[in-house]
Amino acid sequence: MVSKRFTVGVVATAAALALTVTGLGVPAGAEPSGVARTFTVVAEDGVSADAAIAAIRSAGGTVVSRTDEVGVFQVTSDRADFATKATAAAALIGAAEEKAIGRKPKLDRVEQEHLLAAAAKGAGKQRGKKMDPLDDKLWGLEMIRADKARKIEPGDRRVTVGVLDTGVDASHPDIAPNFNWALSRNFAPDIPEIDGPCEVPSCLDPAGTDDGGHGTHVAGTIGAAANGFGLSGVAPKVSLVNLKGGQDSGYFFLNPVVNALLHAGRSGLDVVNMSFYVDPWLYNCTANPADSPEAQAAQRATIRAMKRALTYAHDRGVTLVGALGNNHEDLGDPRTDFSSPNYGDVAPYPREIDNNSCWDLPTEGPHVISVSSVGPSGKKADYSNYGTEQTAIAAPGGWFRDGFGTDTFRTDANMILSTYPLKVLQEEGSVDEDGNIVPGAETFVFKECKANRQCAYYTYLQGTSMAAPHASGVAALIVSRYGKPQGRGGFGLDPDVVERHLLRTAAERACPEPRLQTYTNEGRSPEFDAYCAGSRDFNGFYGHGIIDAYAAVTTPLRR
Repeated sequence: MVSKRFTVGVVATAAALALTVTGLGVPAGAEPSGVARTFTVVAEDGVSADAAIAAIRSAGGTVVSRTDEVGVFQVTSDRADFATKATAAAALIGAAEEKAIGRKPKLDRVEQEHLLAAAAKGAGKQRGKKMDPLDDKLWGLEMIRADKARKIEPGDRRVTVGVLDTGVDASHPDIAPNFNWALSRNFAPDIPEIDGPCEVPSCLDPAGTDDGGHGTHVAGTIGAAANGFGLSGVAPKVSLVNLKGGQDSGYFFLNPVVNALLHAGRSGLDVVNMSFYVDPWLYNCTANPADSPEAQAAQRATIRAMKRALTYAHDRGVTLVGALGNNHEDLGDPRTDFSSPNYGDVAPYPREIDNNSCWDLPTEGPHVISVSSVGPSGKKADYSNYGTEQTAIAAPGGWFRDGFGTDTFRTDANMILSTYPLKVLQEEGSVDEDGNIVPGAETFVFKECKANRQCAYYTYLQGTSMAAPHASGVAALIVSRYGKPQGRGGFGLDPDVVERHLLRTAAERACPEPRLQTYTNEGRSPEFDAYCAGSRDFNGFYGHGIIDAYAAVTTPLRR
């Protein structure tokens, strides 16, 4: 999971559907700190927008944008005590500050483990010839029988899948045929302190771009076109919608994520994939004693805002799919969190996590289908979170260390190959300025060119971020196969029906024996040991089973 800021001056354009508020400045007598800061403020339940805005103004804030449906406000203030005063206001839950001090871009070492492993070998074995040239490397499509499913249902163009991520490169030849420009939006302006220099003067990149790479990889797995070129996705004929809610650097902040979810609901999207967690807290807790009062209030605000936004999208027909996370822990019995907060001027510190009052969001939010990750062998990937409390289903997410004792152990082909932007590969150093793959990168980067010399690039990644889009693709096939015309010319299927069918048609997989799995052969410490609780029908490693695209499009639907 990738897994994730805003700057004053571009916030108002961050949410295309947000209402800009003017004339709501800092009240007379406020004591400025000299530094304008940006906050996401969440109103208490039942509080009107006018009352919330009055409380924000009284605390010393200026409302820049508002999302009335879920009571979320984008606010700037130069008062040093704004967060404290906002927390104390009866009309407000709290204020989550967006600051970029002293942190590097967020990196997910799980997803690019192969680049850090000195023992990495070749690309591994190829599989049988498939529809597109690189499909022989897509073991995930074969595992979930998507290659067979597309002969019956390749996806319906009317079905829209939102990729809530770092962006989607609409110029990629495998993405372009299915990209929906009309519905795509960017909700996350670049923040130079963590994203690097802005590519455009407004810092709000065009909707069809991805300077992080993660979102394009996810989009390719969901719906890369089956066009005889490159590779194909699980649902190669559905429409892909870019919901840019993540920063180029990999951070995902509350306000853009909430606005992206609201846009998905307003626009009638059918599926939204969420391969991230909301920063800066790995777990948002209501009252963790290790946190300051302001940090507690900020987390309560995040919990409430995310639950409202997820419910809003679901109630408007959106099937929500989330990555379970790469922290190799039972989400029903989480370990001490040493990674939060992961940005800002406060360094991470140890936090004991109470399962009853802490949430990993969005995967533990309402109506989210949470997906764990397996490797080519079908074994739970060592990094994947698990547990009977939250795991709904399993899907191919890749596992570089799969296949211990065989010639496939620690090979790139154990991971997930998908579409990737040329620009990002060049920045990462695996492709040179002329578009050539550099020596040593040939096992994990691939290049395909058309007769007109238009080239496309692909790379391997692993993680529950890669598992979730496999499930989103199958969900899109279910809507394509069984959806019905909706009001105002729409098309879709109740997300609860989609979820039940997805889980019911999964291939059941029992817990391994012994149930306590160790990963010492793969070079992991005892911290990675994982106990699989549950039955064949439902357990903590696989949930209801490994997704099965063919069964999903051939099994009669129960409404």
